[in-house]
Amino acid sequence: MTVKELSEKCGFKPAALPDGDREIDGCYIGDLLSWVMGRAEGDCVWITIMSNLNIIAVATLADVACIVLSEGVTVEDSIIKLAEEKGVNILLSDKKTYETAIDVYKTI
Repeated sequence: MTVKELSEKCGFKPAALPDGDREIDGCYIGDLLSWVMGRAEGDCVWITIMSNLNIIAVATLADVACIVLSEGVTVEDSIIKLAEEKGVNILLSDKKTYETAIDVYKTI
C-alpha cells in the first residue's frame, strides 16, 4: 500500500505529499521525538500530535513513509514547505489518535 492510497482509503487530508507512491510497512505511534527516532522502523506510518519543525528531521532520520498528524492537529506552511523539500509526506486526521491508528491498521 502506498501513502497516497492510505490517505484516500482512510480519508486523511494530504498536507505534503512529495512521495505519495512510497510503500508503507507498519505503523508507529509516539510523541516523544527522541523515542520515535530510536524505535520507529523505516517505511512505517508515524502517528503523532507533534507538529513542530523537528518532526521533519525525525521523519527523515527514522526514514518513515509518512507522518499522520491526528486529533485535528494542523501544521504551519513553513513546515509543509520543508516537508516538500525533504520528501516527507504529511497527512492530517481529524480523528483521535486511537481511531486514526485503527484506520491505519485496518487499511494496511
